[in-house]
Amino acid sequence: MSGALGRIVGRLWLGRTLRFRITSVVTVVTLAVLLLLAVQTSRLIGPLLVTSADAQLQSILDTAAADVRAGRQPTDTPTGVRARVLDTAGAPKDGVGPAPLTAAEVDTLKAGTPVLRLQDDPPLRWLGTVATAPDGSQRLVVVGTTLTGYFAAQQRALDWLVGAAFLGSAAVGLATWFAVRSSLRPVERLRSAATRLPAGRRLPLPTAHDELRSLAAALNGLLARRDEASDRLRRFTGDAAHELRSPVASIRIQAEVAVANPDPELAHEVLEEVVHESERLSTLVEGLLTLARSDAGELPAAEPVDVVTAAREAVDRLGDAGPVVSVSAPSGPCWVSAAPAEVDLVLDNLLRNAARHARAKITVTVLARMTWIWLVVDDDGEGVAEEHRERVFDRFYRVQDDRARTSGGAGLGLALVAEVVRRRGGTVAVGDSPEGGARFQVRWRELQT
Repeated sequence: MSGALGRIVGRLWLGRTLRFRITSVVTVVTLAVLLLLAVQTSRLIGPLLVTSADAQLQSILDTAAADVRAGRQPTDTPTGVRARVLDTAGAPKDGVGPAPLTAAEVDTLKAGTPVLRLQDDPPLRWLGTVATAPDGSQRLVVVGTTLTGYFAAQQRALDWLVGAAFLGSAAVGLATWFAVRSSLRPVERLRSAATRLPAGRRLPLPTAHDELRSLAAALNGLLARRDEASDRLRRFTGDAAHELRSPVASIRIQAEVAVANPDPELAHEVLEEVVHESERLSTLVEGLLTLARSDAGELPAAEPVDVVTAAREAVDRLGDAGPVVSVSAPSGPCWVSAAPAEVDLVLDNLLRNAARHARAKITVTVLARMTWIWLVVDDDGEGVAEEHRERVFDRFYRVQDDRARTSGGAGLGLALVAEVVRRRGGTVAVGDSPEGGARFQVRWRELQT
């Protein structure tokens, strides 16, 4: 029951505006603090009255004690102040009736400690001291006064202070309401601007260099990344649709030709083309799925992978139909932390790319330098022009030169290489090869064993 009530209260509270919640909290806290101060201050009124009375009684007590030491009776006490001379047992020695003091209070006064009788109406305050008369007898000299208005002053002070607490908290709440309203006005302007913000536009920055300006700047950065991601997704979708349309259309045309011409020899040729286009389509779809998983943040579990062994196996998969491929690597293993399929993907794509453009020779080099493992693939083809090197790893980007026209690829292989290496903390770069063609350099962080 209490849990359900708490959830209801929480929903009601969170359903109110921020201005209302801040004002309510500030007002309640201010009221609580002021009420606490009012109670404590009212309690100090009594001790303040007692302290003021003590200051007056002490001077009268000193005069009365001096009279007793001189053998005189105390005289000339102010109105409302009583001066009595008692023996050490509390019996009167001034010819007046018994003093309104108990034995315990007499002992307290002989010790020089004041006595406050709150049970009297009005309360009485007594101060005392022991004086020696001329005949050598010890006398207890006491002076007392009534504390008229003792309790009334405390109550009156509490009433006034409680009223002041309510007025003060109301003033603080009102000031907080307007202050929060004024402070949130730029936020409302930002919200209003955001609802009308077209693509490519940014939020206006407040003139004050405060938290709201930082928030607007951060939101503008978020909008910039959103627009960039939207543009990238739009290009990716368009390019993917274009690339998928080509093999699908080719397969359809080949199938229609085979149906229209039921010649076994022609059908065999058509099936070979269909198989080729199907392989191309399968490679394209697999590449798209890999990039989609990478964009979604899916990262396969990493394990130690020997780049030297993986490079030799990738060369074997490439076969002997293309250029001559040589491998230069240390005799021992070079370990990196990655998924084996990722390393194979990087090697296969780099070798297929080099095989499409190389004239006769490809060199694969594996090096261990400092804390990095380097994989270098050189070919003796046409190379990559410098103006294309920044974008050659973009998705669906193909260099519009001889390398692109003879490649037959979809422009995803190098993008896959860059994405796979990047998410493992490595780097990929392209430059000039000593063989005259392109040099692709991949750098992984070495796994410390």
